[in-house]
Amino acid sequence: MRVEPWQLHETHLDLTRLAQTESVFALANGYLGLRGNLDEGEPHEISGTYLNSYYEERPLPYPEGGYGYPEQGETVVNVTDGKIIRLMVDDEQFHVERGTLHSHERTLDMRSGLLSRDVDWESPAGRRVRIHSERLVSLTQRAVAATVYEVEAVDHEVRITVQSGLAANEEQVKVSDDPRVAAALKDPLVAVEQDTEQHGAVLLHRTRRSGLLMAAGMDHVVEAPTDYQEETDVRENWARTTVVTVLPPGGRLRIVKFLGYGWSPARSTEALRDQVAAALNTARYFGWDGLVAEQRARLDDFWDAADVEIDGDPALQQAVRFALFEVLQAGARTERRGIPSKGLTGPGYDGHAFWDTEGYILPLLMYTAPEAAADALRWRHDILPGARRRAEMLGLSGAAFPWRTLSGSECSAYWPAGTAALHLNAVVARAVDRYRRVTGDGRLEVEGGLEILVETARLWVSHGHHDAGGSWHVDGVTGPDEYSAVADDNVFTNLMAARNLRAAADACARNPEQAAELGVGPDEPDTWRACANAVHIPYDERLGVHPQSEGFTRYAPWPFPDEKPDGPLMLQAPYFQLYRRQVCKQADLVLAMHWCDDAFTPEQMARNVDYYERITVRDSSLSACTQAVMCAAVGHLELAHDYAWEAAMVDLHDLHGNTRDGLHIASLAGSWSTIVEGFGGLRECESGPAVIALAPRLPSGISRLRFNLRHSGLRLWVEADHEVTRVGLRDGRDGRLPILLYGEPVEVTAGEPVTRPVVPLDPLLPPPQQPPGYAPRPRA
Repeated sequence: MRVEPWQLHETHLDLTRLAQTESVFALANGYLGLRGNLDEGEPHEISGTYLNSYYEERPLPYPEGGYGYPEQGETVVNVTDGKIIRLMVDDEQFHVERGTLHSHERTLDMRSGLLSRDVDWESPAGRRVRIHSERLVSLTQRAVAATVYEVEAVDHEVRITVQSGLAANEEQVKVSDDPRVAAALKDPLVAVEQDTEQHGAVLLHRTRRSGLLMAAGMDHVVEAPTDYQEETDVRENWARTTVVTVLPPGGRLRIVKFLGYGWSPARSTEALRDQVAAALNTARYFGWDGLVAEQRARLDDFWDAADVEIDGDPALQQAVRFALFEVLQAGARTERRGIPSKGLTGPGYDGHAFWDTEGYILPLLMYTAPEAAADALRWRHDILPGARRRAEMLGLSGAAFPWRTLSGSECSAYWPAGTAALHLNAVVARAVDRYRRVTGDGRLEVEGGLEILVETARLWVSHGHHDAGGSWHVDGVTGPDEYSAVADDNVFTNLMAARNLRAAADACARNPEQAAELGVGPDEPDTWRACANAVHIPYDERLGVHPQSEGFTRYAPWPFPDEKPDGPLMLQAPYFQLYRRQVCKQADLVLAMHWCDDAFTPEQMARNVDYYERITVRDSSLSACTQAVMCAAVGHLELAHDYAWEAAMVDLHDLHGNTRDGLHIASLAGSWSTIVEGFGGLRECESGPAVIALAPRLPSGISRLRFNLRHSGLRLWVEADHEVTRVGLRDGRDGRLPILLYGEPVEVTAGEPVTRPVVPLDPLLPPPQQPPGYAPRPRA
């Protein structure tokens, strides 16, 4: 693809990369997602149309069962496909692998939100046509997608037949070798009702096991230079609108296809059918041009508060804007649903949401699209009753959120890296507290955030314990690093739990009446604070570093070979070996320094980064972004630049070899973090008048950086080069924001920007080495 600042431009069709580009060119709005399949539907690797949280149940088989093991899994369903538009030129069906493909280009424009395609094709019979299509998934009308499809006859009169379809129960991606799972997911949609409309159709289906109802509809507007015929056929699992006409040389047929989708676990078929019909009628009322104008206006507003400008590294510039666009697509219209780790771009991870959402995705959305972040946190409150039941099953108080889920039920069958990863509860609590501090909006806390903070605090008190000396410990947990499991006093978990406890106590003090309604007694917040203040943070005095968990630095080192193995270590060695050695799948202790930086001195940070760089293999896409931020924080700016590039390019370059299954939304969000928190030095101030701290420092390969943020309802901009940093506001004469700039308290106003010289940071140690073969990929 060409490197362009606002577009992804594929200059020719490479069928060997088709699965990857189906993910990269996916369009979504958080509710509805369409993979970037070709209009004609074939060839394809993974055909996909997804509705957020619409799933089928499947068994979770175990060789040996155990108390508390989840019995049912949930897998996102490839719902009725409305992308299909097939073309016949005289008697030949258009197919990119037949006839002569003179040119084929696709462009994803991140300012308009449109995926466009231009094809010059000659049939085996010598009839040449040009095809232009544009596709969108509306960010303003959540149930609506649309395609404009144009066919032009080049040098002969041709008979054109266009077949626009809906198709249910397309072949699913294989998610398990277990025949019970495969049987549960084969043809998951059962036909309920079909309606033929004047220019289209509506199909209603229900999942076989989970019983979720969904509807998909299509409508068309046809423009042709000559007479044409239009008719619609409908069956249980498909509908087809056919348009036939004859085009003279230079004549053009134009069809606008509107799509409407909806689903519900409870509403009637009539209600859902009418909802989809209303979505189609509204889309037809606005028309293609109206939908495009709405889309551009919504994206203009987003980029106004979210854009990042990077001079000197055009590939990183393109990749970071792509990342921002994809995060918006994943979260814009979730509306009390989770944000899956793949967004709605593919079937990877069964469509589940993890802690990635609150840990990596929501921080970006809080600063750029705060209403989307609030919706995702309201979803956590909606599934709180199930989290209470899960905690009770585990013998704990409070609430234990599921490690991976669609509906709110635990779907992780591997408890050492699932149920034992209790840190996710503190990550959710951190997001609740952070939302209030970043946005200045206290409504979310009152409407459900306080309850989340209270119930997660109760979880930690019931799980942790005080030793004879008074220190508070959290034992038997798995931290972010999945190559360690069921450890004691994981530093990340302990620090995050302590913050969770303090945040809950502070929130109760702000909202005493609501706290009393939740049964919080006068002594309970004191207990939370006592546990947080006594939390044990392991430290290895001999090495001068923090062990990832108690005793970790005593383990034997991992025997790294001279060359990196092909594939992740978990596919090269048994977990039994990984769990008892010093090797990290991903940043864990380093993530603790990123998110809890006030718990470490600059020297400790430098020594910890140096130590853990040598044993971290980045087999998780969540690692590079945090390593970038912390390398920048200790002065290794060139290494940070390499890691920032890796985080941003994870899908554009398919660095983990699995982009076919969907985009790595959290890593893409993390690429924003590498720029804004890494090179921009953004940190939130926990106390004092300043709300954020900034300390921009750039690597040699970036000559200028500018980024926009929303904070406390104000729009902030930051611009830095290698000499000077400037910070300003763009909202009203009365707008004021107290910040720390290179440690100096300053007040930013909408008048004159604050300007300071860049304060360099000399690293305390030389750049660290990585394990053999695990250095970040070269920027090229």
